[in-house]
Amino acid sequence: MAVISRDSLLSLEAYAKSRKDFRARVIAHKKNRTLALGGHVTLIFEDELTVRYQIQEMLRIEKTFEEEGIQDELDAYNPLVPDGTNLKATMMIEYDDPAVRKRELVDGFDRVYAIADEDLERENAEKTSSVHFLRFEFAPAMIDGLKKGAALAVGIDHPNYPVRVDEVAPNVQAALVRDFS
Repeated sequence: MAVISRDSLLSLEAYAKSRKDFRARVIAHKKNRTLALGGHVTLIFEDELTVRYQIQEMLRIEKTFEEEGIQDELDAYNPLVPDGTNLKATMMIEYDDPAVRKRELVDGFDRVYAIADEDLERENAEKTSSVHFLRFEFAPAMIDGLKKGAALAVGIDHPNYPVRVDEVAPNVQAALVRDFS
């Protein structure tokens, strides 16, 4: 796993100077790492660059410059970098209307179990988060197949939100396969 270290981060001052260009680079990079699943779910597949950006942004927003606070951010976000045997994604559940969001995400629906949210608790009896972090583990044969051009399909099996993308766009698949090197 490409671990992001304290020494590899920019200081708050240096980041402020380079933020506009860095942000534009990451936004362009994420276009090849984003996959819509139906009308309300988007997966953004993370890598070292996207996670580095998230860490730098959190440090900037929270004005964190002390070692302990920086290490807390590193500890929270480094596990989101793929380690060569998996893909890791941020899942965004998007409903603009708060009443619809509450009805669709909480009221009366069964829970969906996955390798998700290993970083922290994201739901309780009153609410669930609209952002979840997911880990997809791949067997060596699967990785080999993807590297040789096998098609990647992604879907959600939940009875209230069944969706399947049978063929991931070639540019997205190519970006994700690079995470297995």
